[in-house]
Amino acid sequence: MSVSQLKAMLRPGCHAHLVGVGGVSMFPLAEMLLERGVVVTGSDARESDHVAQLRAQGVAVTIGHLPESVQGADLVIRTAAVHDDNPEIAAARSAGIPVFERAQALGALMSDYQHALCVAGTHGKTTTTSMCAHIALEARLDPSIMIGGNLPVLGSGYRIGKRDTFVLEACEYCNSFLSFRPTVAVILNVEEDHMDFFHSLEEIQTSFRTFAELVPEDGCVVANADHPATMAALYGLERELVTFGLEQPARVTARNLLFEEGLPQFDIICDGAFLCHAELSVPGRHNVMNALAAAAASWFMGVSGAAIAAGLNAYHGAERRFEYRGEVNGAKVYDDYAHHPGELHTLFSMAETLPHKRILCAFQPHTYSRTVAFFDGFVEELSRPDRTVLMEIFPARETNTTGISSRDLAQRIPGAVYCATLEETEQALRSLAQPGDLVLTVGAGELNRVAGWLVSGQGAPSSSL
Repeated sequence: MSVSQLKAMLRPGCHAHLVGVGGVSMFPLAEMLLERGVVVTGSDARESDHVAQLRAQGVAVTIGHLPESVQGADLVIRTAAVHDDNPEIAAARSAGIPVFERAQALGALMSDYQHALCVAGTHGKTTTTSMCAHIALEARLDPSIMIGGNLPVLGSGYRIGKRDTFVLEACEYCNSFLSFRPTVAVILNVEEDHMDFFHSLEEIQTSFRTFAELVPEDGCVVANADHPATMAALYGLERELVTFGLEQPARVTARNLLFEEGLPQFDIICDGAFLCHAELSVPGRHNVMNALAAAAASWFMGVSGAAIAAGLNAYHGAERRFEYRGEVNGAKVYDDYAHHPGELHTLFSMAETLPHKRILCAFQPHTYSRTVAFFDGFVEELSRPDRTVLMEIFPARETNTTGISSRDLAQRIPGAVYCATLEETEQALRSLAQPGDLVLTVGAGELNRVAGWLVSGQGAPSSSL
């Protein structure tokens, strides 16, 4: 069944059952459906604040995955983590109830918006989407927003607006973003990642090209002119292309760029004309690029230069994106989501521009397949900090079929320390940290807990030891 057919089904009175409804990505979808008059039921593996909030709105949520939970549903929507062997999915298929992915449901919903701004790319999606969200809020567009991280101005990762603008982070994993219906598609960069699904850079480029081709003729694609693989993927694209960059000729660029204590200030130039002046509260050249991408998309949508500047200047970071957590032993502690060699390169390049005595990095690789695929790249980048602490690999959805371990990385990185547990990692960082150091806890797994322990002054809770 197509996205257009799903759109026709999602009408007031339709009964949609959401499997995994308490999840960070499914809970906002449930609220959007409720807003449209859809009857929502759901299931989840455990109780949570999200489950409690939905129940308070009259949503029946079952804990556990029971076949009978789908009875009476017109359709079932699942997260990517729910597979065909799930009892609810099996029961729905047996009963002839159509089953859709979350991305398909979002695609059906966003097709009703005049402006559907989707931000894609191997790196920088959450930050750029957050910047776009700030701009849309400053422009009083009353946007709906979905971001893959917590944005302080929202107090969450989502917002349900009442008007015709939808700002959304779009992930390429499993080609999920190909179910979306963007009117403005931002492509920040195209690199090798998720090699447990994709098999080559060329296959990834094809996926991003297909994503760009989803944009209607009156929409546009915003693309990184400084990134050859991105531009190659979009070569000959029959859509309006708004390029951004600092090194190559681009329609949107920065002039008079300077850094004050690591924070960038610059003029934004669009098609040769001054648009606005930006003074960012987040450091790094990569955030200049993210800001240019957000400005380019917003400019195409007709947002004023004043609102673009105000939105960019108001952005102070998203959760786990070089997030300052506090101090330990006189060292500043930052937490970051980087989990790819390219992201580590950007992170360390930025950190090196900030005042510091030493850079100490604790890193937890994310998935066995990514560690194997980018092993040499991880060794190269993780050799840059003055000291590197390696936590054992976070498996996420995978089982270890290769025998890979963070020990293998530690053996290749001079002076690296291997830690099997979060508690050992916290103890290692605490013993190493000195006044003037930058301490970075890095990875897409659970290492952010260590940052909290370090700055709490109490260390790891005794219950976890």
